[in-house]
Parts: sequence; C-alpha cells; structure tokens
Amino acid sequence: MTKLLQKLITFDEFIEWLPEDRRYELHEGNIIEMQPTGKHEEITAFLTQELTLEYTKMNLPYRIPPKALIKLNNKETGYNPDLLLIDRQQIKSEPLWQKKSTLIYGKSIPLVIEVVSTNWRDDYGYKLIDYEAIGIAEYWIVDYLGIGGVRFIGQPKQPTISIYQLIDGEYQGKQFRGEDTINQSIIFPELSLTAKQIFQAEQ
Repeated sequence: MTKLLQKLITFDEFIEWLPEDRRYELHEGNIIEMQPTGKHEEITAFLTQELTLEYTKMNLPYRIPPKALIKLNNKETGYNPDLLLIDRQQIKSEPLWQKKSTLIYGKSIPLVIEVVSTNWRDDYGYKLIDYEAIGIAEYWIVDYLGIGGVRFIGQPKQPTISIYQLIDGEYQGKQFRGEDTINQSIIFPELSLTAKQIFQAEQ
C-alpha cells in the first residue's frame, strides 16, 4: 500500500483521475495504491469463485464486480474492497452506479471481504468502522498471515478469518481458524468451507 500524492483531492477528482489498470483507494482525500501479493490474489480469486457458485446455486440476484467502489457519506473516501458483493435489485437506487460504478448505500452491499496484507490497521480499524456505519450486513477480514492486532485475533497470533455481522446497527464478530468451518454467514448460510481451505485457496 503506497500513498501517491501530498495534495488532498475530492472523491469526484479521484474518479476522474482513476486509471483502469491498477487498484487505488481514496482515504480522506489521499490516493492510496493497493499492491497485493500473489497469495493475496489467489485467496481473493478463490473466494470470488466459491461465492459466485454459492449465489448462483441459491438463485440470488448478486454479482461481484472487481472495480466497484464504496463511497462514504460526508467523507472524501472511496474503498475498492478485495471482494464486494452487490445486490442487483438494490443498485437501481444508487445515484452513482451507472456513471461511476460507485455505491453509497449499505442495502446494496450484502457482503464485503478484505484480505489482509500489510495494512491490517485499515481493515480492522477504519474499514470496520466505516462499513458498519453505512450498514453493510456482513464484513469478513481474511488475515491469512495472522498479523492483525492481538485484540482482534488473540494470542498466539495465527491465520484468522473474522466475520462481523450487523446486529442492531453494530458489528458483532466471530473468529475462525484452521479446520473451523465457515458456517455462520447470514448471507451464505449453506457455505461449508474451512478457514484452512480459504487460506490455502484450494478445494
């Protein structure tokens, strides 16, 4: 993750500047270049594949667009999550979707997944708070390196998947490790992957 410019910019300026070939986010007016590792990309691709199979099987109106952004209300911030699940029945009410592939309402986003690299403080900190604030029903943090803070993943640190679900307007989280089965998703209740399968990105 690399900060590119010293000058703060608006979200609209960010959208106009945004190139097609790389991943960037805007954090409080700062352009941030995302530089994922190969393992990070393997895990993201595996989850995209598995969740696509799941929503297709369940005949749900979902899609996983790779470059869509989440714009935060009253902030010059736009996130491009590693995996963003959208509800196609809800995006009709999104004012920025057609021209800017940008979402502002939590009801359009059933699930967001961030795969942790070196920027674990963003995923467990700012993004956790921001995704909760706009009302995204479920947020997964896939910490395959086990580098998150002890207060989030415990000690000894180990690879951990944290699933946060919105209950009465606040996130409540559960952790999964090793052979633990990811069977607590409110979005995909029939999902039966283990944490280990996701970390290894294999079936």
